[in-house]
Amino acid sequence: MRTAFDFSPLYRSTVGFDRLFDLIDQTARQDASPHWPPYNVEKVGNDQYRITMAVAGFSPDEIEITQKENVLVVAGHKHPEQENGQFLHRGIATRAFKQSFSLADYVKVREAKLENGLLTVDLVREVPEEMKPRRIEIATGGGPKTIEHDKAA
Repeated sequence: MRTAFDFSPLYRSTVGFDRLFDLIDQTARQDASPHWPPYNVEKVGNDQYRITMAVAGFSPDEIEITQKENVLVVAGHKHPEQENGQFLHRGIATRAFKQSFSLADYVKVREAKLENGLLTVDLVREVPEEMKPRRIEIATGGGPKTIEHDKAA
């Protein structure tokens, strides 16, 4: 069951949040997202995040991580294996996968590593200095204008 959200009241009182509302609408319209491979998304610090994916059976050269603008894509493709034996049961999944994550502005991949079948992608939000909040003095008369960056932000 799909519920349509009406964002028109928010459009009247906000400026520049179109992308956020589009993202919410797009997420609501998507069919069930792929559930393989299983993954966790954690907030590990104030501006630090971690995605952990269970990719047992994949080697680092079979996994590709790309970030284009605000989308992180993790894809895995197994190399064709030469079967030396006959499997009685094959429980380790070797199917290809592609998982996309929408990232907030200024979120970048800091590090990616594969250990014990877990792919860990560490992300950090680095806001450029010119985008941080700043205090703007109001001039009275002909005095100079002062613009200072807020050290607490």
